[in-house]
Amino acid sequence: MKCSSYEDFFKNFANKTKFLIIMHLKNRKMSVNELAAAMNEEQSKISHSLSKLTKCNILTVEQKGKQRIYSLNKDTVIPIIQLVEKHVEKYCDKQGCHK
Repeated sequence: MKCSSYEDFFKNFANKTKFLIIMHLKNRKMSVNELAAAMNEEQSKISHSLSKLTKCNILTVEQKGKQRIYSLNKDTVIPIIQLVEKHVEKYCDKQGCHK
């Protein structure tokens, strides 16, 4: 089942676990084991979230031997994150968005 709506797409960013996965993958590709260790979460929880993020094409996955390596979709998700970072820098502070 792929993302079928804007709501499905943005739910991935609203979910804390999925959001943290996205933030960890912002700078480098990682395996499920690396993500689980970095986030101090159970591998099964991370795997479940990775599956949903992959089905929505937020993540891409490549097989390297027995490992699946995850990265952000470079065509769409990375530009969205860059746009959000620009917005946050301009309009938000530690207390939240303002102006």
